[in-house]
Amino acid sequence: MNATPDRIGKYRIIREIGRGATAVVYLAECDDYPTPVALKHVRFGDRGRDEAKWSRRLIKLLRAEQAVSGRLDHPNIIRIFDASVDAEQAYVVMEYFPGESLERFCGFENLLPIHRTIAIVFKCCMALDHAYRQGVVHRDIKPANILVDERDNVKITDFGLALNINKKLDTDSTFIMGVGSPAYMSPEQIKGYPLNQKTDLYSLGVVLFHMLTGRLPFRASNPAQLVYKIINADPPSVSQLNPDVPEQMDAVIRKALEKDLYSRYRNGAEFAKDLAAVRYRILDESYVPPDSARFTQLRRMAFFTEFEDVDLWEVLRICSWRKVEQEVALMREGDTDQRFGIVLAGRVELSRNGKRVMELGPGEVFGVQAWLDQLEHRHMLTVVSLEPLSYLEVNPAALALATDEVQERFKRQVATAVVRRLASLSAQLAEEAPEAVRAQRSAPVSHDLQLLDP
Repeated sequence: MNATPDRIGKYRIIREIGRGATAVVYLAECDDYPTPVALKHVRFGDRGRDEAKWSRRLIKLLRAEQAVSGRLDHPNIIRIFDASVDAEQAYVVMEYFPGESLERFCGFENLLPIHRTIAIVFKCCMALDHAYRQGVVHRDIKPANILVDERDNVKITDFGLALNINKKLDTDSTFIMGVGSPAYMSPEQIKGYPLNQKTDLYSLGVVLFHMLTGRLPFRASNPAQLVYKIINADPPSVSQLNPDVPEQMDAVIRKALEKDLYSRYRNGAEFAKDLAAVRYRILDESYVPPDSARFTQLRRMAFFTEFEDVDLWEVLRICSWRKVEQEVALMREGDTDQRFGIVLAGRVELSRNGKRVMELGPGEVFGVQAWLDQLEHRHMLTVVSLEPLSYLEVNPAALALATDEVQERFKRQVATAVVRRLASLSAQLAEEAPEAVRAQRSAPVSHDLQLLDP
């Protein structure tokens, strides 16, 4: 790591305050400004054609940021004061804002109270509305490019990818294909269509969804699948993913994430107006922070090994945490109740016709037969607690409203548990069973395809 320089241009460097893949940000001071400023510094290398090409692109972005941001004067947009580009280095000097990015508040364990989230996104709406009125589209709205401090003051940063919509695309020096962060890109941006302010409002809708639920509206295992979902799939309901979110927010999110441009919000002010209407209905003091202790307990269980953190927070929202005393019947054979459970602490007995079948302990699932049986939905076994018991109760009706990822992981884990249990029971039966018939020879195995005469 390079040592912190004492001076860059006319700016005295105080300390490093941030570092990315291409730039280092310093806190700096200069006699021209009464307060410290942030200086984003890029040093160009000379190690070959590829780096030279990347350096030229960085120069283009830095100049674009200077040109575009210099026209924007809004309390929720970072102000640019100065910029310099030469053969070896470039830097942009901007307003210093002692906040942090919204990335921190997109994980479920760190979600902000809903009224604060709405207030932050409201300010972003107005900032983007101002930018559009100046002919500027940001094109890369995402949590990393939105800063917030402890008083919920907001600043949108990184206008280096911004599009000047007052120019023709083929002559616009700020137009660079493929810009944007895929998970937050609008359908028209992915398709390479002409962009207007509505693409930023779509991306801001994704940010709002992420901050309200702790997950993205569209998730996928590969980029192609993600692109397909953004273009074709409907987002889940935020009020179902997070019951604390009022149902009125569902309509706001749907409109912000409309794939049809004519149905999406026309401008930031219209988006902000609907947010204010929802915000008015929320009681600030109703916020209850999530229970991280329960999350930690589930995280340690083998059943949830394949669940991502965001999935586990969703499990806590849709499932019930139950406690019962010793010798309590949780399920009875023949019942059609499809709820099932996962032992958290204690043990349960599974029996049939009054005869014990097996015992299960922490981390094991019970009562899944009625859920898996697609015809009669009946329990085949009676389940009784053998000692004081705590367990996670899963209601299939609630699970049906969960995201596809959570449903798929439950199906996979339950199926695996049932198959392994059957294998264990088969091994126990085999110990007391008579000797099996021993085949004289094995049937030939052939993978050749043969045509049969009619």
